[in-house]
Order: sequence, then structure tokens, then C-alpha cells
Amino acid sequence: MKQYLDLVSNVLEHGTRKENRTGVDTISKFSEFYKVDLSEGFPLLTTKKVYFRSVILEMLWYLRGEDHIRWLRDENDCHIWDDWANDDGHVGPIYPVLWRRFPYYEEEEIRFEGDASHICKTMCVKKEFDQVERAIKMLKENPNSRRIVVSAWHPGLLKQMALPPCHIMYVFNVTDGKLNCHLTQRSGDIALGVPFNLACYSALTMAIANEVGLEYGEFAHTIVDAHIYENHVDGLKEQLKREPRPLPTLEIADKPVDELEFEDFTLKGYDPHPVIKFEVAV
Repeated sequence: MKQYLDLVSNVLEHGTRKENRTGVDTISKFSEFYKVDLSEGFPLLTTKKVYFRSVILEMLWYLRGEDHIRWLRDENDCHIWDDWANDDGHVGPIYPVLWRRFPYYEEEEIRFEGDASHICKTMCVKKEFDQVERAIKMLKENPNSRRIVVSAWHPGLLKQMALPPCHIMYVFNVTDGKLNCHLTQRSGDIALGVPFNLACYSALTMAIANEVGLEYGEFAHTIVDAHIYENHVDGLKEQLKREPRPLPTLEIADKPVDELEFEDFTLKGYDPHPVIKFEVAV
């Protein structure tokens, strides 16, 4: 996919070397952007094989609202989050929790039995908010809204997270009957993370478009710190030598998003170049 190869080239040519928490230096560039037209095919990279099954399972896991990876690891033999989970599989309140059970406090009038002067008190009650449900409801009822936002950044919970979210916010926007999605990412590992993020959020956008009766629009992606780990450079240079092949297509069963299973996603015409292995920097 040309947009991805352009991103790789731009960071390699114009990025600067930076130290980071992992101990493996990166070549980093500030504020990179690209977008793809989802009507032209499903943007699964063809200059290397990307594991489609893992992409879809990760997306479905995000939608489950859990704070652990047991569904991924134990039930589906998918290990992409193992490096960040504890022995019990917990990863804390990251994407699934923040998408589906975003914690907040609200004042409520609480009634108590007893003296008449103390029957009612106003107290702060902890609640949870389903951002994905709200986004789908807004797309059905008010698709021209500019407030169809899902946030995965909660400063008060960062210490409880195995890994603070890298892709921190996505916004849906409808134009001419087409559903568009813009993802903002604070930190993007171009070799390993970005191909997954691109495919994951594109599949999510397509699934939601199906549910709300819209056509496929564009997926746009802003990466604040777009970086390449120094031990990934050779592999990415190999990708730059490869000619992109036609994009595959993705067919998704006509079901509400919350009822989708892996078997409801059918990838057709995927003919990638061979796998290039990259080491994860934890």
C-alpha cells in the first residue's frame, strides 16, 4: 500500500534518533498523517504478510470491555498482548474498558432511612459509560454530528494500565452517506503497530457502517510520534523494495457489531509478500 510505504520512507529520511523507555533507540518524526479510501479495498498490507486473524480478534477483544486477555490468549490462542499482561492475564483499564465501560462519577440523590432531616443526601456515584454504543446510536440518529468521539485516554487510570493507550481517540464523520473514521495516535510503532492499527480500525469502521446503513468512506490516521525502532530498519527497507499488490476485500456478516464473531469476517484475494519478522520492544 503506497500510503504506508510513503510513511516509512518519510520517517527514515527525515526522522531524528531518540532514546525511549524500551532501551532501543528509534528514528522518530513528529506528526505524520495518511488516509485510505475503504471503498477501494481492505487496507491489509501486501508488502509483508499481516496476520488477519490476529487483527480481527484484537478488534473483537476491544469490543468486549474486559480488563484481561483470557479471551484472546486462552480461548483463541492469540498472544499479541501476552507481553503486557500479568500471570492472571490482567492488563488493567485499557482499550476494552475505556471503549465500553469508561468510568466516571455522577451526583445522585441517595435516600436513607432514619431521621426525617437526613432522608436524602447528594453523593458522587461511580458509573460506567459505553462510548461505542453511544457512537452507533448517534450515527443512526444524528449522523451529521461532529461529536461522535470515542476516547481511550484517562489520565486518572494510567498507573493501573499495563500499557497506556497509544491510539487515544477516534472520531466518526459522515459525508455524502459514507462513514469516515479519523484515528489519533500519540505514539506509533511503524513496523509492528501501525499495520495492525490501520487494519483494525478500518474493519471496525466497515462493521459499524454496515450496522448504521452507511457506505464505506475513508480511514484517516494521525500519528504524533511516528517512529521506527533501530532494529526494524532493515526489515522496513526490504518492504520498500517490494511492489505493492492489489488490496484484498473484506466481507462482514450483516449483524450488529456486538454480535460479530471471527467467522463473520471473510477476507478475499489477499496475496501478500512473505512475512518479515520484527522484534517487539516492550
